[in-house]
Amino acid sequence: MSETFRVPRRIVTGHDASGVSVIVSDGPVPVTKELPEDGVTFHEVWETTPAPAPIRAGAEDPTIGEVTVPPPPRGTRIRINEFLPGHLDERGLQSPVHRTESIDYGIVLEGEITLLLDDSEVTAHAGDIVIQRGTDHAWANRGDRMARVAFVLIDGEYAEDVLKVLPENVRDGLMLHGPRDGDAAKEHVS
Repeated sequence: MSETFRVPRRIVTGHDASGVSVIVSDGPVPVTKELPEDGVTFHEVWETTPAPAPIRAGAEDPTIGEVTVPPPPRGTRIRINEFLPGHLDERGLQSPVHRTESIDYGIVLEGEITLLLDDSEVTAHAGDIVIQRGTDHAWANRGDRMARVAFVLIDGEYAEDVLKVLPENVRDGLMLHGPRDGDAAKEHVS
């Protein structure tokens, strides 16, 4: 295995039999394939199917427009969030507790970020990957330097086993917009 890259840590969320958001797996990614002759190592993190995304020839930019948290229906979204230290609310959170019906890959690029769920919390460090699967959650940078996280969000749909344990009206409480609106929100378009 490569000496310059550690095996990434994968943190996977899910729901218990009562519908509580929980950590279902926390450890190294389970599949690593090294191609020493090519100098490449693959660390398989997660996979979903199906999709197909349209691949266009033009220079359109789908990121122009309203900034929303969830991905578009049957779509994906990738973003990098920067969480500055010292911005926690009275509950110790930096984001509101929220839920989206999506699979979200959170790849910690720099610093450390704490993921808070219904029953627990876990701190992810640079190189760790959180697989957030439609659970109630919030984020907090409790460190002393910026945390930078790349998020890949994929539209999802709750399976019957999850719908059986969540409240009947779970979809009424999904975050459909965001980030927080108001004077403090600033949008920069390059």
